[in-house]
This record gives sequence, C-alpha cells and structure tokens, in this order.
Amino acid sequence: MNVWFVLINIIVFLLFTAIIVQMQRKHVSFGKRVFTALGLGIVLGAFLQIIYGANSKVVATTTDWYGIAGSGYVKLLMMIVVPLVMVSIIQSIINLEKSNQLGKMAAWIIGILVATAMVAALIGITSAGLFHLNADQIQAGQAENARAVELQGKFNEIKDLTTPQKIVDFIPSNVFQDMTGERPTSVIAIVIFSMFVGIAVLGLRRKNPEQAARFTDIINAIYAVIMRIVTLILRLTPYGILALIATMVATTDVDGVLELGKFVLASYAALITMFVIHLVLLTIFGLNPGIYLKKVLPVLTFAFTSRSSAGTIPLNAKMQKDSLGVDQGIANMSASFGATIGQNGCAAIYPAMLAIMVAPTVGIDPFTFGFIAKLVVIIGISSFGIAGVGGGATFAALIVLSSMGLPIAVAGLLISIEPLIDMGRTALNVNDSILSGTLTSRFMGKMDKKVYQDPDAVQKDLAI
Repeated sequence: MNVWFVLINIIVFLLFTAIIVQMQRKHVSFGKRVFTALGLGIVLGAFLQIIYGANSKVVATTTDWYGIAGSGYVKLLMMIVVPLVMVSIIQSIINLEKSNQLGKMAAWIIGILVATAMVAALIGITSAGLFHLNADQIQAGQAENARAVELQGKFNEIKDLTTPQKIVDFIPSNVFQDMTGERPTSVIAIVIFSMFVGIAVLGLRRKNPEQAARFTDIINAIYAVIMRIVTLILRLTPYGILALIATMVATTDVDGVLELGKFVLASYAALITMFVIHLVLLTIFGLNPGIYLKKVLPVLTFAFTSRSSAGTIPLNAKMQKDSLGVDQGIANMSASFGATIGQNGCAAIYPAMLAIMVAPTVGIDPFTFGFIAKLVVIIGISSFGIAGVGGGATFAALIVLSSMGLPIAVAGLLISIEPLIDMGRTALNVNDSILSGTLTSRFMGKMDKKVYQDPDAVQKDLAI
C-alpha cells in the first residue's frame, strides 16, 4: 500500500471540506450545504472506487481516516440522544396544559406508526410479487453462508420469547443500563421512564407546587442547554454526510449489487411508493407536501447516509419544531418513538419481501389471503422495539420469518447489498416518524400553520 495515495485522498477530502466551510461563512442555507456535501461525497467515493477498487487497502485505510468525520459525527449524535430524549419527554409532559393530552398524544403517534407499518408491509408484498422475487434465484457464497450461520445464532437468542415477554421487555428494570443503549428497546425504555418522571411532577404540582416549580425550572434550563448542544452538533452535519457518503460509494460491492439488482430495484420501488403514500396522507389532511418535502430533505439525507434512525433523533425533533411548526412535545415523542416503533422500511417492507421470497421454497403459496393477513398482523405487532441502528432490519426479519414458520437463512443471502438498501429503509423510517409527529400535531390542533407554510423556516440557526 502506498501511503502517498492515502495522503492525497485525505487532502482531497480536506479540500472538499473547505468548500463547505466557505459556504457556511457566506451563510449559505443549511439545506444547500447538506446537498452540496452529498454531491461532493458521491464524486469522491466514485473516484476512490474507480481508481483503487472497493476492496483495496488504499480505500480501506482512506475510509478509516474519513471515519473520523463520518463515524465521529454519528457518535456525537448518539451521545446526545439519551439526554435529549429523557429531558425533552419530561419537559414536554410537565408543560402540558392538561395531563390527559399525554395519552392522546402517545395514542395518535403510535397508532400512525403501526398503521403505516402495516400498509408498508402490503407495499412490500406487492413489490415482491411484481418483480417475481424468489430466494431460489440467489446464489449463496462463502460470505452468505457465514452470515446465515450468524443469523441462526441470533435467532436462537430470541426464538423462545413470546409476544407478552417482548412487550414486558420494553419496561426498564435498570434505566442506567438503557442509557448505554444496551438493548434494542433502550430508547422506548427511556421514554417510559421519562414519562413516569413527568407524570410524577404533575402529581407533585398539586401537593407541593413549590418543589414542582423548582424542578420544572431546572428541567427547562437543562433542556435549553441540551438543545444548544444539539445545535452545535448539527452544524457538523454537512461534514459528516460528506465523509459517510464518500465511504459508502467507495466501498460498495458493485458486483454484488449487479447480481442482486432485481431485489435492489424491488426494494426501492416499494420504499419510494410508501414515501409517496406519506405525501398523499399529508395532502389528504390539508398539508402542502411540497413544503414538507423541502424542509425534511436535509434530515432524510442524513438518515440515508448514516443508516441510523436513533442517531437522527436530535435532527428530527428539532426540524419538526422549527421547520414544520409541530408542537415541541409531539416532536420529541414522535422522533423518539419512531426510532423503535413501526419502522416502515426496516420492520415492514424488508421482512415482508423476505417472507414472500422464501415461502415458495418450503411449498407455501405466499399470495393467499390467509398468508398475507397473518404476515401483515405479525409485522404490525413485531414493529415494536426494532433497534434504530444498522442491523435493525435483520432483527425484524428474524422475528417475522420465525413467527411465520419460515427459514431465516434467506436474510444472509443479501449481505452484499445490505448497506445499499438499508440507506433507503432508514430514510423511510425517519420520514414515517416525522409524518406521525406532523399529523398528530395537526389532529390535536397544536400545529403552528404559519411556521409550516413559511418557506424560510428551515432551521435558520444552523445557517450561522
């Protein structure tokens, strides 16, 4: 390996970074900087792929250095997720005008997330049928077989869990453990704990208003500090996206994508169709989808490149409040719930497509009413608690396929294209959480329509 080649690649990255710095100094909008970073990242990644090859040592070392900006940025976001979720949920509850609004808020958000997941499952089923996907068409190599063995090991860890046990698993027994993100359901566990704290403060307000007022002031002050930290981190978004997309393009297994191109096409056809359905829902309930699309694109771009719904929570919640006029409490709750509940891409479309693919290999007709109905219901139930990080879709597939009595090894056959389709799935997951917050705020009469309709209300503080 020639160290000079790596050095040149790093210098090129720094030059591209300097372009974004200059745009920031000229107060170019946040969205334009994000899309510029996306374009530059694609160019840089393609250059590395063409010149050196995806599996070369030069690319491996170069992208390792790029990881300081890319993976480092994602880690900064993950760092703030737990304090943001905890404090924002508490603050949202203690500032409610009426305590019964909490139940309505949660019911609307969860209801929209699960309902759209079930619709997404039907879209996945339809796409798999239209593209005639079948697991027998995929050739298993050494990497795919190794992945299948790994998945079987993961399945053995969860196969004995019943649905009631999975629901109980949401409840935190050690909130400090969940603060480390140890479990797939850690975010939900933190939300539940924070809701108990907020409800306790509401009760304390009736018995000891002075102590409740003191605690409320402290929480409001902490929330202001955390949101300032969020703003500082989010200003690094263009640089993180530049590094992440360059790494993704440079290391993509082109041969694997071409071999499994039909599955990639079917996946994105389903993802795009479901995204259009999201926009149609906004139109039905009187919201301009064009304005919505313009404002959410920077958030979806980060979700696409990072492949982390959980890491997108800070950007998601802030964008909903500042750009779409969503009530602060609803924005915080929908961003948090949406990272682990009802993920349209990872927990619905992907496992639905796999189920349709694998069913014929064991002599089952996947297009009977009974099979489809059972599959959609199972996906709706199992869409709770899917980890909002890379690999969550595989976990969802294990649960769905095993619940349907289907072999799970098919998930291992797609290892070469997993990163490529996971980017689209994550973007759809995040859009669904934004949709749930936007519609809930609309239904509860808590949306600031002036902010939503203002084309310039796009996180102005990030343009500084």
